[in-house]
Amino acid sequence: MQPSVVIFRDQILPYSETFIPAQVNHFRRYQGFYVGTTTLSDDCFPLPDDRKIVLDQCTKRHKLWKNLYMRLGIVHPRWLSQIKSLAPRLIHAHLGIDGVLAMPLAKQLKIPLVVTFHGYYATAEVDLAYGIPAQLTGLTALIHRDRFYPTLFYRQRSRLFRTADQIIAVSQFIRDRLIKRGCPPEKIQVHYIGVDLKQLTPDLRVVRQPTVLFVGRLIEKKGCEYLIRAMAEVQIERPDCELVLIGEGTQRSALEALAANSLKSYRFLGVQSPEKVRSWMNQAAVLAAPSVTGKQGNSEGLPMVILEAQAMGLPVVSSWHAGIPEAVEHEKSGFLTLERDTQAIAAYLLTLLENEELRKTMAIQGRKKVECQFDVCKNTKTLEALYDHLNHKKGWQLSSLF
Repeated sequence: MQPSVVIFRDQILPYSETFIPAQVNHFRRYQGFYVGTTTLSDDCFPLPDDRKIVLDQCTKRHKLWKNLYMRLGIVHPRWLSQIKSLAPRLIHAHLGIDGVLAMPLAKQLKIPLVVTFHGYYATAEVDLAYGIPAQLTGLTALIHRDRFYPTLFYRQRSRLFRTADQIIAVSQFIRDRLIKRGCPPEKIQVHYIGVDLKQLTPDLRVVRQPTVLFVGRLIEKKGCEYLIRAMAEVQIERPDCELVLIGEGTQRSALEALAANSLKSYRFLGVQSPEKVRSWMNQAAVLAAPSVTGKQGNSEGLPMVILEAQAMGLPVVSSWHAGIPEAVEHEKSGFLTLERDTQAIAAYLLTLLENEELRKTMAIQGRKKVECQFDVCKNTKTLEALYDHLNHKKGWQLSSLF
């Protein structure tokens, strides 16, 4: 029987985090179980019921117990009992805040804690004027995620850095940021999650269209505003070119208004299944990912969509931002611009739209780059070796578990 690993996310599971089940599904010597406090209904990638242990499915007084857990570390006994029944060998939390939230469970279970940092909690700053009350006010009140979670993280960050057994950074950029914020360098390992190259294989029979594709959340750091402004310039030269945007977010209404006032041809498709996204990647000419640094310093870690696009033979126009240059080789597998440089974005998009041979050359280079460094099968083996090391330190021998 394979040893169990708890995959901890507060919410199980946001549609934008397909990379988590992709990684778990490639475990070969461990079995991952998803543990969190809140169930999200999401049809994009339904998780098996027998692999989920979520607090809101253990008690009708979910809001009360979530508050108790978040603020005081008090664990619902049935939730804890179900997790214990897995006999997990470690907890692997994704996102910095989830590392903080997983600390009480790791302590109760007496198992190692691994935390993967992606972007926000390694880069953004927060106004600590919003305090965390010592006692609960309104036990069944919903937690204000936009204020409570960042404040909780920044108050507990130093403790997390001391307590976690292993910190994983999704790019060298994130590792550098974590060190600047006080995380011991010897605790941090850069680990690229990677993508499934078997699923992400282009169908060369499909004729690519003059389509610029964007896939991601419609939020500030994704830089969609600058893409739309750039596309207005592109469509002057290429009125046949269409902008297709896949994803949801707080800026959607504002971006739709901007597009309506400046673009001739565009579509906002909202959230789409992974299969639909792959289909669009197979027929588009270019992926645009013009990420920017947000007002709080919020940056990307390494956008998975860039890796997926390159695996699908889709050249990328992105920015010199965060971990992106670790994946996109400028002028080889794509083009990188300075942040918010709409003229450069437009120029590079036009260059690719008008040069089929260049697109093909970049497609080959992009695929090679992903095969070399970002194959989820190879990279998950490395992650399991890290789990082995932590288990060995804990005194568990995997050979005795089978």
